[in-house]
Amino acid sequence: MKYLVISGNPKLTGLCYSIREKILQGAKDGGAETELLRMERHERCRVCGDGWGTCREQHHCAFASDGFGEAQDIVRQADMYCFITPVYWGEMAEGLKCFFDRLRRCEFGPKGILAGKQVLLAASAGGTGNGLLTCLEQMDRFCRHTGAVIYDVIAVNRWNRDYKAQAAYSAAKAMAEGRKAGESLVTG
Repeated sequence: MKYLVISGNPKLTGLCYSIREKILQGAKDGGAETELLRMERHERCRVCGDGWGTCREQHHCAFASDGFGEAQDIVRQADMYCFITPVYWGEMAEGLKCFFDRLRRCEFGPKGILAGKQVLLAASAGGTGNGLLTCLEQMDRFCRHTGAVIYDVIAVNRWNRDYKAQAAYSAAKAMAEGRKAGESLVTG
């Protein structure tokens, strides 16, 4: 099983980075092959044609030569995912948002490459710690549009990082071990 972490974090240090590393380790410890796809600088959607261009019918971007096509292929090959981002202005990082805007147009609906696949959503807010809910809501909307199944949601700030880091690790490990969203360990 291939576990792909798609990260909007432009930094190689800090809160989001440390949580991302915990997630990658959890997936590895759960037996998955892991890959990291960093999305710090993707071009925004050009909204070509009548607003859909080739993306809706042919499932590829007319401007994929900027690296989007290769990234889309990497996403296609994965079995499960983690989307992780720092929170900027109550939203996901701009590079990740640009990638998701394009990917959503190409992979909208029940036949897209994310349809039915599990996703762990993680967001980290520094500073005030605000904006986590609106950022995660934005990521949730992307999953609804593409048919991805949300496995769990991890909201991290500097006050809860100690126990949320463990939760992120455990969620990724459980996914990699084959646990499905909605399965309960409680019986009776």
